[in-house]
Amino acid sequence: MTDKTIARVKGNDMPISTKHAIEICSFIKGKDVAKAKSILTSVMDQKFVIPLKRFKHKRGHKKGKIGPGFYPVKASKYFVGLLNTLEANAKNIGLNAEGLVIDKVIANKGPKAWHYSRHRGRVMKRSCVEIFAKEAFLKKNLQEKTGEKSFNKTEKANKENVPAKTEENEIKK
Repeated sequence: MTDKTIARVKGNDMPISTKHAIEICSFIKGKDVAKAKSILTSVMDQKFVIPLKRFKHKRGHKKGKIGPGFYPVKASKYFVGLLNTLEANAKNIGLNAEGLVIDKVIANKGPKAWHYSRHRGRVMKRSCVEIFAKEAFLKKNLQEKTGEKSFNKTEKANKENVPAKTEENEIKK
């Protein structure tokens, strides 16, 4: 299935926690790509907190009215890389990279990989993330494409309900 209105990027077997990936996905969904990138870079500098919705058991609350939150620095770095790739994919398709809005974000567990040693090995963190984005249609862009003029609601109501004043109407009264 190829759709020319949706840009897509997929990160396979990324060495980040699946729980962190799910929380970041729920936070950036519906946001502008440029805004999501700026938020994630501020998370890497530990200036902005990602609020927790699902995996918040025994997590500390942060300043303000945010509730439980955390700074997923490593996962944010990988997500910023994916968003940069997403913008490049959108440009290749022919979409406007500045008007992209994240439509769907999916985070899944990746395959299990083991750290082997003399003692029993441990499972490494692996996650697969897929991001879909589409162009945001602004009223201004839509009007430019169709060539229509916009009127205020009051102007439309006045034009439809009130008959134009002419000399004949005034004479009849």
